[in-house]
Amino acid sequence: MKIGSIDIGKQPLFLAPMEDVTDPPFRRICKWFGADVLITEFISSEGLIRDATKSRKKLDFYEDERPIGIQVFGHNVDSMKKAAEVASESNPDFIDINFGCPVRKVVNKGGGAAVLKDLPLMEKMTREVVKVTSFPVTVKTRLGWDENNKNIEEAAFRLQNAGIAALTIHGRTRSQFYKGISDWTLIGKLALDPNITIPIIGNGDINSGPVAKAAIDEYRPAGLMIGRAAMGNPWIFKNIKQYLTTGIEPAPPTIDERVEICKTHLHMEIDWKGERQAILEMRKLYSGYFKGIKNFKPYRMKLVNLDLADDIDNLLTEIAFMYKTKC
Repeated sequence: MKIGSIDIGKQPLFLAPMEDVTDPPFRRICKWFGADVLITEFISSEGLIRDATKSRKKLDFYEDERPIGIQVFGHNVDSMKKAAEVASESNPDFIDINFGCPVRKVVNKGGGAAVLKDLPLMEKMTREVVKVTSFPVTVKTRLGWDENNKNIEEAAFRLQNAGIAALTIHGRTRSQFYKGISDWTLIGKLALDPNITIPIIGNGDINSGPVAKAAIDEYRPAGLMIGRAAMGNPWIFKNIKQYLTTGIEPAPPTIDERVEICKTHLHMEIDWKGERQAILEMRKLYSGYFKGIKNFKPYRMKLVNLDLADDIDNLLTEIAFMYKTKC
């Protein structure tokens, strides 16, 4: 598969952009464990052109994260053009446009998945972004606004005509948010359509090797994008690749491996954004890091209530010791 001239191999695994999750430390860890392509947290076009500190910070990435795309969203064509120009100055490998975010504060302003209700605007916005950047442009979107308005097929052709290099489709409508089961039927239809010449990347509920293989075998996407299943679980990329190669599911990480990577992640976050913010954002990831560990809830409750990195380190060390002792 290629994005523009970038060859990213066969059946690449993408890390989906997730707000306040997929920052450089987390992306870097996922890269260590086999994520092939990374994308930044989504960035407001209005924030970028107004030089907002938080938006500008999201443009940063480590060189060893490549290939990496910078994702922008917005509702105004001129703002999106200017934002793409600003993002291009950071020298990513590609620019990704978010036409899929279902969050109300984004949709109510006409951005994200709201653009699915106006495909001529989607096409115009995309075409103008393609014109102003020398980098390949990709798009991430959904099946449509709701069950009665699944217009992804028309959207795909419009976006292809606008000049995008690849299209990621999340198998839910905006009205579903992240509920229910993703429907890959239209993803597969577009992936196999001979008139679609751009890569189609499938997204939605890819949480294990067997699920990934089933999606590839039935729907034939050019690649897979993994989102929530990677939260606190960077091993998922390595596990999926191993299963696709051998047909054998690897054993879950040991308690020592979980603790080591969790500590590494915490301290990378502290270096990146400071102790207080890092501790707050790590709290949503402990469930993932220790998923499947019996009777872990009391420790998780302790972890999310600690405010100092040293205390968290000490508790993680205790967790490793206690669970090895139990085994």
